[in-house]
Amino acid sequence: MSAFDAKLEGLIDRFAIIEARMSGQPDAETYVRLSRDYAELQPLVEAIRRLRAVERELADVDHLLEDPDTDPEMRALAEAERPEVAASLERLGREVRLALLPRDRADDMSAILEVRAGTGGDEAALFAGDLFRMYQRYAEARGWKVEVLSTSEGEVGGYKEIVASVTGQGVFARLKFESGVHRVQRVPATESSGRIHTSAATVAVLPEAEEVDVAIDEADLRVDTFRASGSGGQHVNTTDSAIRITHLPTGVVVAVQDERSQHKNRAKAMKMLRARIYELEREKAESERAGQRRAQVGSGDRSERIRTYNFGQGRVTDHRINLTLYRLPAVLEGDLDEIVDALIAEHQAQLLAEAEA
Repeated sequence: MSAFDAKLEGLIDRFAIIEARMSGQPDAETYVRLSRDYAELQPLVEAIRRLRAVERELADVDHLLEDPDTDPEMRALAEAERPEVAASLERLGREVRLALLPRDRADDMSAILEVRAGTGGDEAALFAGDLFRMYQRYAEARGWKVEVLSTSEGEVGGYKEIVASVTGQGVFARLKFESGVHRVQRVPATESSGRIHTSAATVAVLPEAEEVDVAIDEADLRVDTFRASGSGGQHVNTTDSAIRITHLPTGVVVAVQDERSQHKNRAKAMKMLRARIYELEREKAESERAGQRRAQVGSGDRSERIRTYNFGQGRVTDHRINLTLYRLPAVLEGDLDEIVDALIAEHQAQLLAEAEA
């Protein structure tokens, strides 16, 4: 028996033990823990059982083909059936291997989405606004909730910076590959001569940590209040409602001034702070990801990019996987699944290659 097969048999045995213990009327706390383990293992064990069934089916087909006493009609049926059974076996084997890969615990979390204008001045701010609306529409299509935490608007529209909380099931798993520099090539609305400009915006996606995920000691915080600036009317400009929180051990600083209520600004700031500290802790815990966010986001320079949006050609190109789609308007309307699915598939392929190596 191969090591892979032995691992599968071990999982089936473990599942059977959990089932037996659950039927033995354990105490409430133990039952909750067993139920969690049962729910986690059940889809994997079902996939293993489907794999075993197809392995037996393929063995039966091969036996018919190898047996000299098999009648011609049965042999012909077996020969016709074998490619389909073999394909099913390969597909199920991949499904099981993917299910066995170590999961990023943050995949099930909601996320903090940060979009910032990079190189390109006013046009970069307008593009940052386009990107944020793209993610808003994608979130709406998937039934996720978007709450803006902090904004800094551009001079002619768009955003110099916008930070939002995206809440829902598996948000981080589907958005985490959006982190990086996004480049746009188009004729700006502010351009009178019709020349194509290249601008950039940066996107960062962080898992939204709950209080149980990251411990923050109030003694480690310096909280400053100040008078909010910008839009909001006379009331905003005459109260110290804006909040700046500095986490002294890490040096992480967040500031929020969008709400008139100091209490609401503080709550939003703490949500942003937890996400950034949690990401720092993830980077330390996973050495292969150390500095990934900084490397992905970069400086916002035009030369660094993960994706290009070319309006003249109506195309979107993701440079990490060499994927080009000629349906830019649909993508900007939030139709991102084809890109996201391709990025996830490439990531899974890399993980499988590493595991098999």
